[in-house]
Amino acid sequence: MTPQVVHRGPVTCLNVTGMGEPGGAEHLSAIGALYAVAAAMGGPAGPLEGRWWVEDHSRPPLEVPREQWRWHLLLPPAGVPAPGAVEAACEQVRASCPAAGRVQVVTFAEGECVELLHEGPYSEEKRSLDVMDAFMAEHGLVRNGLHHEIYLTEFTDPEPRTMLRQPVRPASVTAASASR
Repeated sequence: MTPQVVHRGPVTCLNVTGMGEPGGAEHLSAIGALYAVAAAMGGPAGPLEGRWWVEDHSRPPLEVPREQWRWHLLLPPAGVPAPGAVEAACEQVRASCPAAGRVQVVTFAEGECVELLHEGPYSEEKRSLDVMDAFMAEHGLVRNGLHHEIYLTEFTDPEPRTMLRQPVRPASVTAASASR
């Protein structure tokens, strides 16, 4: 599949922010909390999404130990939650899912993005990310936000499919002027 440039406007999601390796205890606890709260709200939700970053800028992100990766895990609810609905759902499931207290509602917009469907193991995403980087360079685009993944299949699926998304801006536009 070839990368494409898309525009992504505001979205509202349930969110848990954390740090740790994908599939680790912190990560799995956050996923469980998101789904528990969404279920208590009575709706289907999803698919699960993640926005990823590292704070160690001395090396490429994929060379930073995975336990140092930071993330926002996101779960889009069926609709925009009514005021107080998320808080009520968190209280409802808190006894069986203590991490539910970490669930918040966030709204964000990414604007212009480069997207590419990655088909295959997460361990092979670098190949797709390299394709995206080459596409951005060819089109005069640079990163302008957090790396974003949308998990189109369950984590246990032997043939996972993940939409990779990178917010971008023209290389000729400075970050300061892009944020105005």
